[in-house]
Parts: sequence; C-alpha cells; structure tokens
Amino acid sequence: MKIEYLADHPELLPELAELHFAEWGYLNPGESLEGKAEYLRSNCGRNGVPTFVVAVDGARLIGSASLTAQDMDNRPDLTPWLADVFVKPGCRGQGVATSLIQRIEAEAKSAGIEKLYLYTPDAAGLYRRLGWRTAEACKYKDVDVMIMTKRLV
Repeated sequence: MKIEYLADHPELLPELAELHFAEWGYLNPGESLEGKAEYLRSNCGRNGVPTFVVAVDGARLIGSASLTAQDMDNRPDLTPWLADVFVKPGCRGQGVATSLIQRIEAEAKSAGIEKLYLYTPDAAGLYRRLGWRTAEACKYKDVDVMIMTKRLV
C-alpha cells in the first residue's frame, strides 16, 4: 500500500466520489454525486490546504483523507480540518486509516499548521488512540458528533 496525492490519480475521482457520497451523503441531503465529485476535484491540492491523499494498492483505491480549511459549515472559527478519512470496508482493521491520518498530520505539520480539528459521528476511539482529544460533543445536521483536536507541535 502507498499513500499518494489524489491529484496524481484523477482516474480514482469517480469511484471515490461514489464511496464518499454513499458513506456521508446523509450529512448533506441536498448534495448530488456530481457535487461530491466537484468537491474532490477542487480539493486535489498538495503541500498545504487543501491536500487530498489516497491509499492505493497498485491501481486499486483503498482509502482517502484530506486536509481542508473547513469541514463544518457552522464552525467557521475552527480551521484547518482533517477530513474525508475513509477506508473501503474490506480493507478496514489493517492500519490504513492510521496511515492516512498520520500522513495528513505530517502534511499539516510541514505546512506550519500547529493544530487540527476533525469531527466524527462514530470513530472517536480510533482518533483517541492516535492522540486526538475531544473538544466538544454536539449535533451537526441532526447527527451527534464529536469535535476533536490535536496539537501537532
């Protein structure tokens, strides 16, 4: 497995858009699959905000993660964010998410970012094991989520 920039794998955009839309579409009921694909295209940066990485095994997509300026539209005061952490179901439990998260943390640190945020409805335990701490519990788009943070310095 390798973690590479999504910008170097544009052929993965349609599949990744479908996976993300299926996983998180309920958080954005008005969003379309085309809108998700456009979001991915517009966030295909490297070395700063935004940065989007994918875990690949040869040409096969395994997972993704991103560094983005904003991930909760009702919390513009918090920035930047670790977002889009996704691993295909058949590849979970093998350390892929940990590798993706650590890669985004390294990207952020190399860009001079000292603190990151994320929100999760169901994976707080994973992030706690990786040194993230809970900042607050709240509702986001009628879903109970944890906002978490990590200092990178």
